[in-house]
Amino acid sequence: MTIPIAGIFLHCQSSTSSPPKAVPTAPGTPTQAQMEVPYAKIPILNPVKIKAFFPFLQTFLQEVDSTPGYLLTEPLLLRANPWILDRLVATDYDLRLAQGEFVYDQRELEVLLPGDSLLIPNATAARILSEKIAKTRIDINLPAFELRLLEGDSLLHKIKIRVGKNEKKYLEMAKTVVDLRTHTGQGTIIRVNKNPVFYDPVDMKIFKETKRDDHRKTKMPLIPWLEPEINGIRYGQLIHPTTNPKTLGKTASNGCIGASEADAWRIYYYAPVGTPVQIRYQLQVLDENGDTIHLKDIYPKKGPKLTKKTIPVQKMAEQVPADACWCEEHQS
Repeated sequence: MTIPIAGIFLHCQSSTSSPPKAVPTAPGTPTQAQMEVPYAKIPILNPVKIKAFFPFLQTFLQEVDSTPGYLLTEPLLLRANPWILDRLVATDYDLRLAQGEFVYDQRELEVLLPGDSLLIPNATAARILSEKIAKTRIDINLPAFELRLLEGDSLLHKIKIRVGKNEKKYLEMAKTVVDLRTHTGQGTIIRVNKNPVFYDPVDMKIFKETKRDDHRKTKMPLIPWLEPEINGIRYGQLIHPTTNPKTLGKTASNGCIGASEADAWRIYYYAPVGTPVQIRYQLQVLDENGDTIHLKDIYPKKGPKLTKKTIPVQKMAEQVPADACWCEEHQS
């Protein structure tokens, strides 16, 4: 079969050999062979850079649509092609720096290459992957500076994060003093911003460069920012990458939850819109050996001194542009 992608007709590669003989399983349980045989494989003809990655996916999905007999979504396509996550993770500034490569503009890095193929899962595999997506959730413990990606009770990834400062601060974006502590509660991811505009909340200036931990400047990377709604409120405390991973494990943000660039890609990959989110404040936790650990109280009950002019951080979310990302302060 052929499927037009971005105006070019691409031939779908399909296997003509017989699938392996199925091993008897419980009724309704797909065999490994049923899972592995794809509906189609679409070859990549031209390199796709980070800056063109999301428009490419959008075009791809529009062209394929419901051709395989079900609605092919971005999360489903990504889950069916886990090698894409490896490519995205590999664009992390610090990972490439450790390999001796300085990247000024991450958007120019190629993530899809000629010779790659995008697998479109068959209907059975798509159903199983959709069930996995539906069981995925985010659990965050603020004093542990830890975000966990879970599938049911199974741990997918444990991610080191930074959280909001235990202080109040005047932010021009809010035009008042703001309580910067990250709020706890339960909710869901309601928005994925794939092309954020970066505002310094202190002075409302847009910036396109950042100073890294090695003191070199680069362009801001293009990595999605996720917005959770917690307790039915849009607090504006986004889940996003930080270009200064030395701040991970610290109270260092204006309320947002920051991760390394590599981990921010992992969160985007596993946590689409609708993913449940729990943000908790638990000081006593168990280590890997089952022993109780007492964590430092990063938000003492006394907290920052508040006044009538101090507003919670969610008020900023009510008055900023929809594409704005404002937690990462500009470093000149």
